[in-house]
Amino acid sequence: MTTGVRRRMGVEERRQQLIGVALELFSRRSPDEVSIDEIASAAGISRPLVYHYFPGKLSLYEAALQRASDDLAARFVEPHDGPLGARLLRVMRRYFDFVDEHGPGFSALMRGGPAVGSSTTNALVDSVRQAAYVQILSHLGVTDPPARLELVVRSWISLAESTALIWLDGRRIPREELEPQLVNDFAALAAVSAAYDEDMATLLRGIVKDEPADGPFALLAGRLIALAS
Repeated sequence: MTTGVRRRMGVEERRQQLIGVALELFSRRSPDEVSIDEIASAAGISRPLVYHYFPGKLSLYEAALQRASDDLAARFVEPHDGPLGARLLRVMRRYFDFVDEHGPGFSALMRGGPAVGSSTTNALVDSVRQAAYVQILSHLGVTDPPARLELVVRSWISLAESTALIWLDGRRIPREELEPQLVNDFAALAAVSAAYDEDMATLLRGIVKDEPADGPFALLAGRLIALAS
């Protein structure tokens, strides 16, 4: 009979393991409710050994948040192929995949709390918002956005966050409905802004002309016309 020998992990490998374990626990409960003892137990190591790799729970949470924020920011990366409405819809589906998988941690992060009040965590949240903002501008083909366009894009990113948080409280509206609704919200925000600004109107015309009849923007226009009639 042979006896298995546990392989000793290197420093970085162990750190990455602990980050992964923390993320898994944070996906089920708010970070404030997860103790270092639970993280140590789930990782199969002692509490003192966790502190050997991370000075405290906040530093471990910040490391886990860094990985999560990188993941979330990557959800906004989309090939520049096809109409904008379809691209945004794919982005929203990946965004809600993340929210669905990391609900409690996402909620605690966006709503704030003792574990997420540091300047580091706030900076990470802002970095995700900025990454989303840059990605959306790239899809619009704009490098130096006018004030109204910046307002539209940043307002839409905030709307996506608040919609996801409300959805997590009971999930009363199917996400399959919310995802295209958020795409329509982007079109609606742009349309309202275009009514006041000719540059926005020109941008919106360029977007709409490439949209198919069965795309989310065209479907929104059809619904609005039906309501008016």
